[in-house]
Amino acid sequence: MNTPRTALLSVSDKTGIVDLAAALVDQGWRILSTGGTATTIAAAGLPVTEVSGHTGFPEIMDGRVKTLHPAIHGGLLARAGVDDDALTEHGITAIDLLAVNLYPFAATVARPDCTFSEAIEQIDVGGPAMLRAAAKNHGRVCVLTDPDDYASVAAGLPQLPDPDRRRALAVKAFAHTAAYDGQISQWLSAQAVPGELPPVLNLSLDRIQSLRYGENPHQAAGLYRERTAPAGGLAGARPIQGKALSYNNLLDADAAWKAVRGLNAGQPACVIIKHTNPCGAAQAETIEAAYQAALACDPTSAFGGIIAFNRQIDPSLARLVTQRFVEVVLAPSLSVEASEVFAAKPNLRVIVPEASPATGLDLRPIDGGWLVQQTDRPAPGETDWTVATRRAPSARERADLHFAWAVVQTVRSNAIVYARDQATIGIGAGQMSRVDSARIGAWKAAEAGLDLADGVMASDAFFPFADSIETAAERGIRAVIQPGGSMRDQEVIEACDRHDIAMILTGRRHFRH
Repeated sequence: MNTPRTALLSVSDKTGIVDLAAALVDQGWRILSTGGTATTIAAAGLPVTEVSGHTGFPEIMDGRVKTLHPAIHGGLLARAGVDDDALTEHGITAIDLLAVNLYPFAATVARPDCTFSEAIEQIDVGGPAMLRAAAKNHGRVCVLTDPDDYASVAAGLPQLPDPDRRRALAVKAFAHTAAYDGQISQWLSAQAVPGELPPVLNLSLDRIQSLRYGENPHQAAGLYRERTAPAGGLAGARPIQGKALSYNNLLDADAAWKAVRGLNAGQPACVIIKHTNPCGAAQAETIEAAYQAALACDPTSAFGGIIAFNRQIDPSLARLVTQRFVEVVLAPSLSVEASEVFAAKPNLRVIVPEASPATGLDLRPIDGGWLVQQTDRPAPGETDWTVATRRAPSARERADLHFAWAVVQTVRSNAIVYARDQATIGIGAGQMSRVDSARIGAWKAAEAGLDLADGVMASDAFFPFADSIETAAERGIRAVIQPGGSMRDQEVIEACDRHDIAMILTGRRHFRH
């Protein structure tokens, strides 16, 4: 009589484990398991042997030591045709299939009320050891870490997957343990020196979508998601309709979604993006009015743009949006009737991202390395704001300054934003000199038929000279907001006073290179 083959199942995520166990039992396999997994399998009426019964050694130290035993690791590491005598000599049974996923460390430490001791207890030791052993010996052993793989393996029984498939599953197992160790290392580093960047940064990214190409057709590209990323966000969003998102679509959609979320959540708001820069933004009493005001800033550049809203899209707004060529529309939700309007434009991409917390780090590659910084976030309220001029801004001007200051942080440096009545009326982006951005923003306003008189101006960094103030004054700007910090701040203040322009210094720069 043939000795039954043996599988060891020990999982934190119980998804699909009973079906896998049932398929193995149907093929005459013997099931080893631990703790909660064994209880789950037994509750389904399936035969299962506790690991402690197999090894003859009990679980000890509140379960810290369960599978760290030669009967387990010898069974996983034994090479077919090489270690058979050692197995016989020591009474070890070969284990041909291992299904393990690890303690939910990342989910545990993501909880606001997680204590240090709770986190430490969620560091899995036996699981990674078994996974590494099985993955190393994938020439004989099938190793499973993902419930999505259970069904295909079960369907192939009594045969195990072929060598190429076992190798792919082993790669997946090593990626699983590497990501897990990275999560632990990164979290412990952050606890050691709160507020500082970790000395070692581990990232584990899963490709969730292959893109047609990158910024240009000759560049391969894909969309990846960090394994520990919180739910929601643009990367996790499901498009409602439209063509597949391109690399450039995703870049612009990300800029649009971040920009609209940075505006006052208490008011309906709209941001229109082109090449990651706003070409219009507005807050208004209604979402439709916000869209119309944002579009009025630069309707030429808005052609083929990406539009983000912070309110539900209704059919009236959907009809307005579809009157022009738009690449992507983003909103927290849309009505059924709005969906029907958009359906008449099947190529239009419509996305409803779920809310997610802002990521803590920005990463950018340089030749031979990576630059890492904390994500730029605006200071709350007016904590460090000071009025530097003789005249303080009026209530209306101050409201517009708040709005312009939020928008300018989303514009490529050197950045200038002109605004009035909670809407942009001119944007100057990405110039090598600040005064050129001021002039371009004014020129764009004139091109759109917008008057800058009685508007405000925001600058993402200090004015090195007073020339931008002169440019603004010539066009009737009444208030300015900027970080300050230039060696010529006094000259800039004096220029504002000469023209009776109110100016606020925020004390915080927002470069965006």
